[in-house]
Amino acid sequence: MVQKKTIKKVLVANRGEIALRIIRTVKELGLVAVAVYEKPDSESLFIRFADDAILIGNGPRKDYLNIDRIIWAARQCGADAIHPGYGFLAENPEFSAACERAGITFIGPPPGVIRDLGNKVVAREIMKRANIPFIPGTDNLSKGQAGIGEALAFGKTHGYPIMLKASSGGGGRGIRKVESESDLRIQLPLARAEALSAFNDENVYVERCIEAPRHVEVQILADKHGKVIHLGTRDCSIQRRHQKLLEIAPADLPEDVLEAIHRTAIAAARESGYINAGTVEFLVDAETNEFWFMEMNTRLQVEHTVTEVLSGVDIVREQIRIAEGEPIDIPAERVNLMGKAIQVRINAEDPRNNFMPEGGKRVEVYQSPGGPGIRLDGIVYQGYKIPTEYDSLLVKMTIRGYNWEQAIQRLKRALNDFLIVGPQTTIPFYLAICDDSDFRKGQFDTSYLETHPALFSYPDSEREIAKLSKLIAEIHAKKNNPYAA
Repeated sequence: MVQKKTIKKVLVANRGEIALRIIRTVKELGLVAVAVYEKPDSESLFIRFADDAILIGNGPRKDYLNIDRIIWAARQCGADAIHPGYGFLAENPEFSAACERAGITFIGPPPGVIRDLGNKVVAREIMKRANIPFIPGTDNLSKGQAGIGEALAFGKTHGYPIMLKASSGGGGRGIRKVESESDLRIQLPLARAEALSAFNDENVYVERCIEAPRHVEVQILADKHGKVIHLGTRDCSIQRRHQKLLEIAPADLPEDVLEAIHRTAIAAARESGYINAGTVEFLVDAETNEFWFMEMNTRLQVEHTVTEVLSGVDIVREQIRIAEGEPIDIPAERVNLMGKAIQVRINAEDPRNNFMPEGGKRVEVYQSPGGPGIRLDGIVYQGYKIPTEYDSLLVKMTIRGYNWEQAIQRLKRALNDFLIVGPQTTIPFYLAICDDSDFRKGQFDTSYLETHPALFSYPDSEREIAKLSKLIAEIHAKKNNPYAA
């Protein structure tokens, strides 16, 4: 018998655009939304939209990662639930367990599930039990020379290149491609040190390298009554440094392959005892469409918006309902995703300078696009100073078209209508992608950026409208028009 709980006040244990996105749904449900923030975020937009906001420390980052501080904030405001968003503590099993001990509902999976799926080696064992295909790999490598020997033996059996991966890794971090035995001897100690620094866990394992695959994921929802459903696929192949830049829903795969991936994702969720929203990620051979389980993300994904605009399902709303003990009640026809959706992450970065962040700069002019099929999730506004302490994401733009051709046309129009003056952004880079013939034909995989260097040769051009808008902004700010008669 599932015990139902009524949530009245939700503390959002995150920052930036995802905090604002969660706050909006919480308020739509008639619940109270409470934000927490570090001092560098004092003027951030998400704080203004919350019903209450609690300063948790000077930061940066450390207070968003402080479990005791977040629990303290929840008790201070009387929150009976916490939504972790993504990043920070979202996939930390100790945070989920601390919420349980404090009698606060954690809007996410149970701690044991997060712990099992967060360890890539344990996750592989779970998938093995369910007969789910996964990429050949080792268990955690032994310490010292024994571990080097195990990795060398794997490389000899499976050939090079191979991948070194942090067992507790995520978000594209803790991954190294190894090209040879000599390279392995150099990279393994570095990979251990990197894993320890990033995840406080030096365990690493070796995996066969799948050259130039597609990266496809399945959004799932699982309630406390044993029901598991999927909300279709997303293609996240276009990445830089193993981190996603552009996401597409649904993935362009044959119908029988899509159905097989959907079934496999649901089987993975069932075998792991999953509850709440999650994402099962696969690598897909671009030639044969053979696919392998890669990992399961136990949280809301940055790219969940492409699924939402196609399905009409508010995933955060479903997360809250599941946490209350309510059954999933989404008609099957909602999963028949019509059309195509694309999300681009508009970051304050210079793509031509290795995506160097533009922290510290101020947005002098901000004019966003509108019209049919466009959704914006962001925290930027005119006058916004880009923080140096956090990530460089300004706004996510998600567009929907009735087919792939219209989706690209709409994306290009919306990008051209977008005006951000001040920092370098990824907008001109996405415009170059829109004009690329391979992208327009839907031919891309995880090597797309490396095999298309011409994308970085887009021209410098400040549009006349940008110059005019910048001038108008300066006139308003200084209360003086230098060109007035």
